Amino acid sequence: MKKSLLAVLALPLICSMTIFSTAALASPAIQDNQTTGALDHKSLDRIYKEVRHELVMLPYYGVFDNLAYKVDPDGTVTLLGQVSNPSLKSDAEKAVKRIEGVEKVVNNIEVLPTSIGDDRIRRAAYRAIYGSAVLRQYQLRAVPPIHIIVKNGNITLEGVVANKMDKQIAGVQANSVPGVFSVTNNLVVEEQEKKDDKKK
Repeated sequence: MKKSLLAVLALPLICSMTIFSTAALASPAIQDNQTTGALDHKSLDRIYKEVRHELVMLPYYGVFDNLAYKVDPDGTVTLLGQVSNPSLKSDAEKAVKRIEGVEKVVNNIEVLPTSIGDDRIRRAAYRAIYGSAVLRQYQLRAVPPIHIIVKNGNITLEGVVANKMDKQIAGVQANSVPGVFSVTNNLVVEEQEKKDDKKK
C-alpha cells in the first residue's frame, strides 16, 4: 500500500479519508522522481482525485457496483472491484485513459455473472438495508455509499458508513435476506478512519 494509492468509491464520506493518499505520497519509492521517471506528489494527488471523479460520474455506476483503484508512481492506474453491468467495465477504462498523466490502465474489474437469483437477492438486500430507519439517510445520495455486491448468492458490503453501529445494522439487515449463503461486511467506519488519521 505504501507504493500505490488505493481508493474505494463511496462518494462524499470517502473525501474525509485522506489516509490512502497521504500514506502513498509519503512513499520513498517516489521521492527520486527524476531518476526513476516517477510522477511527483502533486501529479499523483491530481490523478488520484481525477480518477475518483471520473469513476463516480459514470452513468451506470450504482449501488450494486464496487469500483476501486490504485495509482502507481509511474502513472499506471489499476482498476479493481466488481460490476453488475458489463459495459461499466469498459466505460471505466475509457474514462480513466483520458486523464492527463495516466500512462497505462490495467483493468481488473470483475463482471459479475448474470443470475436471476442474484438479481432477486440484490433487490431484497437493497430493501432490507436502505429500508432500515437508521440507514435510510444513506439513500439520499446520488450513489448511496453502502454498495451491495452479490455473487452466486453471497453478499459483500463495500463502502463507507458514519459509525460502527451503522456498519453492524447493515450487516444484520443483509443477513436477514432469504436465500443468502454468506455476508461479508467490508464497510469502512468513517469515525474510526478519522481517529486513525489523527494518530498519524
